[in-house]
Amino acid sequence: MQQYPHLSHPIAISLGAVAGALSRYYITLWFAGRFNTAFPYATFLINITGCLGMGFFITLASERVLIIPLEVRLMVTTGFLGAYTTFSTYGLETNVLWRDRSYSIAAFYWAGSAILGVIAVQLGIILARIGK
Repeated sequence: MQQYPHLSHPIAISLGAVAGALSRYYITLWFAGRFNTAFPYATFLINITGCLGMGFFITLASERVLIIPLEVRLMVTTGFLGAYTTFSTYGLETNVLWRDRSYSIAAFYWAGSAILGVIAVQLGIILARIGK
């Protein structure tokens, strides 16, 4: 029989996601109002701080403060950091593969996600323009 997550799990994730998405939005607005340049400073900062937050919280929750409830873990990682930046999940998953000595898989995932992600954006643009 399949076990379904407790109702508190999606609620916790949703609450974290709202905070993460709004944080990303307001940080982006703040940077847009301060810098007039092509370099995406806000996204860069969000990606780096999201990775820092993911590494810090996962380590804290799994090694130092083991009593953090699952709902709080989901709210911070999947919810807040997931909505703040999926780049933090990408960083964590690459790190886990590397830690588990799956070096070739980690390298493929790391480089493949970045390269294929950029190609996929371009392909999406091309597909959206078909018939225009």
